[in-house]
Amino acid sequence: MMPIFMENLLVEIENCTLCAKKLPLGPRPIVAAHPKSKLVIIGQAPGAVVHRTGIAWDDKSGENLRRWLGIDSSIFYDAQKVAIIPMGFCYPGRGKSGDNPPTKECAPTWHNALLERIEDPSLILLIGKYAQDYYLGKTSKRSLTETVRNYTEYLPTYFVLPHPSPRNNIWQAKNPWFKTEVLVELQKRVSKALQ
Repeated sequence: MMPIFMENLLVEIENCTLCAKKLPLGPRPIVAAHPKSKLVIIGQAPGAVVHRTGIAWDDKSGENLRRWLGIDSSIFYDAQKVAIIPMGFCYPGRGKSGDNPPTKECAPTWHNALLERIEDPSLILLIGKYAQDYYLGKTSKRSLTETVRNYTEYLPTYFVLPHPSPRNNIWQAKNPWFKTEVLVELQKRVSKALQ
């Protein structure tokens, strides 16, 4: 059963219209959290498919992410194990070269309240540059590649990752260390966090 203090917050977020005027398809906040969540995933913002289904990471990027983490959907969608808190909770619309950036209102409005209600998260994943810049501040490197390459600097609290979009397959091919070093360590830490 979800404690009332978390349930009330999630209902408040579900009814949020803070950026409604900016959102081409209107608000549909996608977020999942529970006081017992052990793994916290902070990504960018839902895509068009996720906006349609209402299920976080319900697309090719999500398939890749679950493969990276070494967990299946039953664990991934269990909020008592995995919290999903994007930088922007709603689909931001399309831009010239992909989706628009996450709206800037969500993180400062809601993230602290959510994270304060998660009792003892073991690991927080920062997926993509928006999450990394927001949470790492000046310790974030000049490029995402550099930040991910130096992932050990942010442990044990944060684990930094590129976005798992199929568009990033080229990036992965250029950076083989990501698969052989980073993903190996990620799966170890995720397994430990979820025990």
